[in-house]
Amino acid sequence: MGEPLADSVPTGNTFDKYGSTNPAVRRLMNGFHGTLDELWDEARPRSVLDVGCGEGVLTLEWARRLGDGRIVGIDLDDPKLRAEWDKRSCANLEYRVEEATRLSFRDDEFDTAAAIEVLEHVPDPEATVAEMARVAERWLLVSVPREPLWRGLNIARGSYWGSLGNTPGHLNHWSKRSFTGMLSRHGTVEHARSPFPWTMLLVRL
Repeated sequence: MGEPLADSVPTGNTFDKYGSTNPAVRRLMNGFHGTLDELWDEARPRSVLDVGCGEGVLTLEWARRLGDGRIVGIDLDDPKLRAEWDKRSCANLEYRVEEATRLSFRDDEFDTAAAIEVLEHVPDPEATVAEMARVAERWLLVSVPREPLWRGLNIARGSYWGSLGNTPGHLNHWSKRSFTGMLSRHGTVEHARSPFPWTMLLVRL
């Protein structure tokens, strides 16, 4: 997402939740991924901007689903991410270094803009969502950890007690209601799902 801001956190996953073999993590991720697939099928996107695409795991998966449809993944400039992008290529897939609050794309350039497990990390989520809504014609697809449940689960498993259960790098915290309220300022929340322990929304612009 462009030149890192002062409050930005390191890019990329510190824990590979997509590739974990831990049974508990796999159960949670199956629920997460299943809900994400349902909302994807509902939206039937023609083209996608993946904001905060990280290593490109979902971006590549979506590129394969889109067929000839265009998909662009953006994130901060990070050599480790660039190396991961090089491993995940597809004819309809492009990666770019972009600042999420100042996107270089035209109004309505994409059918759908997505931010999956991203908005909790960005210093200005309101500006990020506004830019996503500007460059997307039909849909926003977004997810964040559900609070205060997320912090409570961290404390219950003995993690991050010093920060009251806050995962390092999480700058923003939403309940399902507050997150839905923020997104509803940009469109109609068609679906608000709660795969444990996340909030996931599909917003019609």
